[in-house]
Amino acid sequence: MAPLKELGVTIVTNRVYVGSDHESFDADGLPGFEFVQDELEYETRTHHSNLDTVDHLHAEDLEQAAIVEAIFLWNTSERDSMMPRKRLQGPAKAATNFHNGGVR
Repeated sequence: MAPLKELGVTIVTNRVYVGSDHESFDADGLPGFEFVQDELEYETRTHHSNLDTVDHLHAEDLEQAAIVEAIFLWNTSERDSMMPRKRLQGPAKAATNFHNGGVR
């Protein structure tokens, strides 16, 4: 994380976040990652509403996320071994483990 300190990156965690788009990857045995940023307008009237539009984006946050993810992807591509996989959850769980409870 040292190279990302200037960008404000302070935490790496294996904490389980439920309800995110990355869960469908985990359910199929692929590494799924969620990059969590400060929740500026997440649980407000803006998020997932008709006000959730491009004019509410924050350029600095998008730039930070793009840099962090690019560094992560580069370092992942340069690994000597594959990223660890989570244990498959089984067919019944995997079929419904999709964002917002949808079925794939």
